[in-house]
Amino acid sequence: MDYDVVVIGGGPSGATAAEDLARSGRKVALIDRDGRIKPCGGAIPPRLIDDFDIPDAQLVAKITTARMVSPTRRKVDIPIENGFVGMVDREHFDEFLRQRAASAGADRITGTFLRIDRDHSGTCVVFRDKASGDERSLRTKLIIGADGARSKVARAEVPEGDKIPYVIAYHEIIKSPGPRGDYHPDRCDVVYDGAISPDFYGWVFPHGASASVGMGTGIDGIDLKKATADLRVASGLDDCETIRTEGAPIPLKPLDRWDNGKDLVLAGDAAGVVAPSSGEGIYYAMVGGRVAATAAAACLSSGRVKDLQLARKLFMGEHKTVFRVLRSMQDAYYKSDERRERFVSLCHDIDVQRLTFEAYMNKKLVKARPMAHVKIGIKNLAHLTGLVRPERV
Repeated sequence: MDYDVVVIGGGPSGATAAEDLARSGRKVALIDRDGRIKPCGGAIPPRLIDDFDIPDAQLVAKITTARMVSPTRRKVDIPIENGFVGMVDREHFDEFLRQRAASAGADRITGTFLRIDRDHSGTCVVFRDKASGDERSLRTKLIIGADGARSKVARAEVPEGDKIPYVIAYHEIIKSPGPRGDYHPDRCDVVYDGAISPDFYGWVFPHGASASVGMGTGIDGIDLKKATADLRVASGLDDCETIRTEGAPIPLKPLDRWDNGKDLVLAGDAAGVVAPSSGEGIYYAMVGGRVAATAAAACLSSGRVKDLQLARKLFMGEHKTVFRVLRSMQDAYYKSDERRERFVSLCHDIDVQRLTFEAYMNKKLVKARPMAHVKIGIKNLAHLTGLVRPERV
């Protein structure tokens, strides 16, 4: 069977791209490897819920407070004003998105991507079918590579596609005990402590009846399981039953190019679209899938392969500044425990709290209060230069 687009990878990015294209009347196949659950805290902002029509039934928790924890265990609680952060469990959320793509008309295929073949008759995506074990191929006009970090598609097809910097994330899904010790099911805890992660952070994110406890690092030799065990002890969750464990790389820098100049465009983690500093990926993955679908549809309509470049142009046009600011924050504050202490101290500031969550909820830098930005810039400089000393607990 011939397709307009074959989407490789059925995570939030690939499923979104497949759904959008199918709803626009294109013949689409969605190839996904069955059984993989990505390690993820599971937080989604209100803008994602609105933009992608996520039903309330998919939210396993609604978070109203974020807690920042410093290396000296100083805690800063930041209320989420006028809203909440939704929490999803990727085991069920990703499958919901795949089912929705199929309901829109996409053909779901369970298998493992092998390669892309091209000859005088066109382009074929070759995969190993899970049910039969046989090698099969799908002929297609265009391909969207949404097969995650360390993407096989990106490595084979796009210049520098194998050179995305990343951290390795590991988490454990545990049964939630309800409020206990330093844990509360209505609050997300972000732990900035070099003993847990020397270059990123640890997290304790409630998922209703369960919780995600994990950390990330880009440094070789770090014992991720031990760091997570230490985090569970510090949070009073060491005796909770472990439901499952997962680990995977998380990219931290968008690729400079997302298309191969002929018949393929990348989306989501394969393109490197995870926010620096926060590591947030679900929203940006789904936006990446949407702009990849937009670019593919434009290319199919016009016949111009340069229209595949639209995916990166549209994404970076809206999110480049936010990514640059977050990258600067990570470079400035994640270098040492002294810097992490100063970062958490800065989070005490009400202007920082309000603008941070406004930006998170709406996915753009807020321009409505320019003087607040000026004040934050001055305070940020004061903390980095040591003019302000962080309080000690």
